[in-house]
Amino acid sequence: MDRRHFIKNSLLLTGSVFFNLNNLLPESGIPELVLVKNGNPEQMTIKAIELLGGIKRFINKEDVVFIKPNMSWDRSVEYAANTHPLIVKAAIEACFSAGAKKVIVADRTCQEARRCYRNSGIQEVAKKAGATVLFVRENQFVSVSIPEGEVLKSWEFYRPALEADKYINIPILKHHNLAGLTIGLKNIMGILGGNRGRIHRDFNRKIVDLNRVIKPTLTIIDATRILTAHGPSGGNLKDVTKAQTIIAGTDRVLTEAWAVRIFGADPSDFPFIKLAHSAGMGKSDTKKHKPLTYTFQK
Repeated sequence: MDRRHFIKNSLLLTGSVFFNLNNLLPESGIPELVLVKNGNPEQMTIKAIELLGGIKRFINKEDVVFIKPNMSWDRSVEYAANTHPLIVKAAIEACFSAGAKKVIVADRTCQEARRCYRNSGIQEVAKKAGATVLFVRENQFVSVSIPEGEVLKSWEFYRPALEADKYINIPILKHHNLAGLTIGLKNIMGILGGNRGRIHRDFNRKIVDLNRVIKPTLTIIDATRILTAHGPSGGNLKDVTKAQTIIAGTDRVLTEAWAVRIFGADPSDFPFIKLAHSAGMGKSDTKKHKPLTYTFQK
């Protein structure tokens, strides 16, 4: 059995185990992690935010919100290289419903930005939803000190992301040829300046250092369709598995760990998750910390 089929079979097996869990809410009545399955992307995003306590738990009136999807690749939605545009749409509309003053959507793309923004489908839906879609410019990066960084003591970050009142991270779960997987922690690459190629040397410690700078208000992971091989750019529909799942929560490490489980892998095999946990960024034990689950009935 080749690796792609192994991952797909693992995905199905994992789903049969945890989608039927009868999880209890914490004492507060509001979960820190939810998993929603079998709806359309927009519907699942709305439900995930509702289960987490509603958008007003996260967004206040007059907030400026920065939404960071993955739209780095000149690929249309079915290739699972970029975040699904309807997830971004649902998040934008939710923010405005809570009274946000402005919602910014941007990403420093890996391929030609105008083509990536357009062909991902995100630019069109974001503008229609009322968001300000920005192209990332070199003169908009500012150097930020990382005093607690183990390897990196400073790096250039995108000013609008730093200055926003709230930051919502909306990555897609997919294979990555160097990191193994790219999910939420690696999605920070899209607000970085400088030579990003340097980050892939000693990747695990550097990506954790960079995530010390920004703590997302909310993380929404797109696992509606998963690129299981030849990531991060993909290009072959045979490498795409439909999973119809959204993972969302306030603990960025725990959302990351559960996304790895959905992929059919073990979070302990990914050093950046262990390091992020050790750095105090969140929980990583998926056996101890389970999501509140919701499955749409077909």
